[in-house]
Order: sequence, then C-alpha cells, then structure tokens
Amino acid sequence: MAALIKLRHMPIIQKSVWSHLTKNSRCISTSKKNSDSATTECKAEEKNWVSYGFDYDSKEEDTNAHHAAFFFSVSLCLVFGGFCWAYAPDVHMRDWAQREAYIELHRREKAGLPPIDPNYVNPKTVKLPSEDELCDVEIII
Repeated sequence: MAALIKLRHMPIIQKSVWSHLTKNSRCISTSKKNSDSATTECKAEEKNWVSYGFDYDSKEEDTNAHHAAFFFSVSLCLVFGGFCWAYAPDVHMRDWAQREAYIELHRREKAGLPPIDPNYVNPKTVKLPSEDELCDVEIII
C-alpha cells in the first residue's frame, strides 16, 4: 500500500534522479522588475520532519496515509481477522467427528460390544477373487 502511494506522485526514475535537487531548491528570478534585487523562493518546511515513506512532499498527506495504513493493517486485518478466524465455525467438522466417535463408543459399551469390531464389514458380503483370477500376483498381508 505504501508503494502505491509513493508511486502515485511521480515515476521512480524521476524521483530517484531529481529527489536530491528538489528538496532545497531556490529559484532566482531574472525578470526585469522595478527593483534590481534578486528574489529567492524557499519552501517552508518543518525543520525536524521525517517522512514515514508514504509522501515526501506533504507532511499532512504523509501522516494521513501512515495512520490509514496502520489502522487498516493492524486494527482491521489483525484484530478483526483474528477474531473471525478464532470464532469461525468448524468447516472441517473436526468437532463433529469427535462427538460422533464418543456417541458410538457409548452406544457400543451399552450394548456390550467391543469398542472396535474386528469384522467391521460382514465377511459374508465381501467377494474375493479366486486363485485362478489372481494368477501370479503376490499378496502382501
């Protein structure tokens, strides 16, 4: 976001080449006037102002962009985003699977069955291939 605000004002090449020349520029007027004295124009900048890196020309615009960037990144993204992430519903249904496991264990204990049945699928319903169909396939158990 800071880079976009920086690039909004002038191209990178112009900024890198002319930045040191435009900081303390003094223009001398050479036009014919009533007086022969030369006039100088200086930008009135605050003496100890250090830019946040958003705008190098205007202190007010620099501080406004700085405060806006930190408000959006810290307050909205981190605080509100963390709140939404922490209190979001369980999309992977991990809690549901654990509850179902406890309910199933409780049901099997009440019925007097072992917690895990060794024959999870009824062996009579499973159709296995015959020895002729397997041929020379190695079976690893």
